[in-house]
Amino acid sequence: MKRLSAQRVRICDLVMGKYFPGNKEEFKPAFVVTPWGPRVSRVNLIATVIDKFVSEDGNYGTLVIDDGSDAIRVKVFRDAVSLITNVEKGDMVLVIGKVREYGGELYINAEVIKNITDPNAECLRALEVLEDLVERKRRVEELKALSEQVDRSELLKAAQSFGLDEESLDFVLGAQRKEYAPQILKLIESLDKGEGVEIAQLFKLCELPEHAVESALNELLARGEVYEPTPGRLRKVSQ
Repeated sequence: MKRLSAQRVRICDLVMGKYFPGNKEEFKPAFVVTPWGPRVSRVNLIATVIDKFVSEDGNYGTLVIDDGSDAIRVKVFRDAVSLITNVEKGDMVLVIGKVREYGGELYINAEVIKNITDPNAECLRALEVLEDLVERKRRVEELKALSEQVDRSELLKAAQSFGLDEESLDFVLGAQRKEYAPQILKLIESLDKGEGVEIAQLFKLCELPEHAVESALNELLARGEVYEPTPGRLRKVSQ
């Protein structure tokens, strides 16, 4: 079998994604579908170690790494524990490994762990990932618009051209509809200095597809969690 490439992604997109366990008998690898569409089986991450653990018998170890977007656990077993021997809390590391899930927790089964000494490496990686994310967001916006204009068969054809099967497509479209309301509510609360927050400002700061922001705002208004004190401004409803 051809080895799958290790993809550069944000940890938050992995954590917010949906895990598919795969099928060993059919040689189908496990993977995560992120809210922006790519199927990720192996990852290439640059992040900072915020926790480390090694079992007493030395047969199991973990790192918790954070790339500024979220954190995820990296696990090593038996001989692979040697990969974290020279890694300490606070170090910046390169991690290559397979995505796995156990007990409802998504984690990385590490294949490579290397210390990174270049202080700019994490920022450069973030820029690389964001550049790719712009194109993926564009594709998701296109699929969202198509979902309201064409029938199911035509939508599936378009999704396949982006490498998405039917189940992945349903998750991606569903994620855009429902994941962002809590995030935007927190943003409104943090920005509000007493007179509400301009809706136009939210569209600028969220860095999300316009349809996702619009859908989340409509959801918050419908649930009565925000209101318009004046036209074009929003405030969180006091509890």
